[in-house]
Amino acid sequence: MRAFRSLSLAMTRGFLRDRMALFWSLAFPLMFLLLLGSLFADAGTPKSEVVQVGAVSVIDDAPAQTRAALDDALDITRTDDRDAAIADVRAGDADAAIEMDGDQVVLWYSAADQVGSAVVQGTVSAIVQSANLAASGQPPTYTLDPQQVEDESLEPIQFFTPSLLGWAIAMGAAFGAAANLVVWRRDGLLRRLRLSPVGTPSVVGARVTTALLLAGMQTVVFLVPAVAFMGLQLTDSWWLSLPLIAAATLAFLSLGLFIGSFSKTEEGATGLANFVILPMAFLSGSFFPLDGAPAWLQALSRVLPLRWLNEGMSDVMVRGQGVEAIIAPMLGLLAFAAVMTALATRFFRWDPA
Repeated sequence: MRAFRSLSLAMTRGFLRDRMALFWSLAFPLMFLLLLGSLFADAGTPKSEVVQVGAVSVIDDAPAQTRAALDDALDITRTDDRDAAIADVRAGDADAAIEMDGDQVVLWYSAADQVGSAVVQGTVSAIVQSANLAASGQPPTYTLDPQQVEDESLEPIQFFTPSLLGWAIAMGAAFGAAANLVVWRRDGLLRRLRLSPVGTPSVVGARVTTALLLAGMQTVVFLVPAVAFMGLQLTDSWWLSLPLIAAATLAFLSLGLFIGSFSKTEEGATGLANFVILPMAFLSGSFFPLDGAPAWLQALSRVLPLRWLNEGMSDVMVRGQGVEAIIAPMLGLLAFAAVMTALATRFFRWDPA
C-alpha cells in the first residue's frame, strides 16, 4: 500500500508539473465550453422571416394571445412593395411574403427552402383557421395544450457541458496513457519499475488512480464555471454521472495503453490517439447534435464508447433520468475497457524494440 501511495502521488505531481498536459487536458476543453457557451448563450429556435405586404387583417387584428405566439415564431417586417417582397423570398432573404386579396390570404414562398416554407405555411394556416373560427362565432371543440418535457431552464449550455466534458475525459485519459507508456519505456522507467520490489498491480493501480483524479478535476473545472457563470442547471440525479465518468476513464485509459503498447515514439502515440479520439468526438455528438445526420452515420455513432458516455451524462445531468439511464452505457464502457486492456497486454513491451 505504501508503494501504491508513493507512486500515485508521484504520478499526480508529475502531471500537475507538466504544463502542456494541464493545458490539453483542462484548459483546452474548457476553452471550447466557454466559446460554445458564449456563442449559443442566447440561442433559441430561429424565427421565420416574413414580409407583410400592406394590411393583413388576420395578423393585424389577431387576439393578444395569438399575436404573442406569432411574435415568438415569426419575425415580420412590413412593406407596401409587393414585387420587392417576392424578390426577397426568391433571393432567400425572407422565408415568405404574405398579403390579403379580399378575403383570401396569399402566401408567397420559395421551394428552394422547403423546411422554412413548411414552417411558415403551417403557422399561417393555423392563423387563418383561428380567424375563420373566430368569424363563425362558435367556440372551439378541441384545444391544444403543448407541454415541454424539460423544465423552463433548458439552455444550450446544458447540452454542451456533458458532451464537451466527455470529450475532455476521453482525450485526457487516452493521450496521457499513450504518451506516458512510450516515454517510460524509452527512458527505462518501465524496466526499473519491473526490477524494483514494487508489484505490477501497484503500478497499474497508481496509474488508474491518477487518471481518475484527472477526470475528477476535469469534472469540477467544467461544472463549477458552467453552473456559476453560464446558467447550467443540474438535475437532482447529476451525481449519477460520476460512476459513468469513472467507467469512461477506465475505457479510454485502456485505449491509450493499447496505443502506447505498440507505438515507438511519443509523437506517434499522441498522433494515433488524436487520430482515434478526434473523429470519435465528432461522430459522437461532442461538438454538435447528430439529429440531422444520415441514418448510417447515426448507426455508426451508436457503437462508439464516447457516444455512450455523452448520452448517459446528458440523461442524468440534463434530462433528470435515474440509475437505469447509466447501466447500459457503463456496461458498454467497461466491456470496451476489458477488450482494450486485453489487447494492450498482448502487445505490451517493457523495453524499446
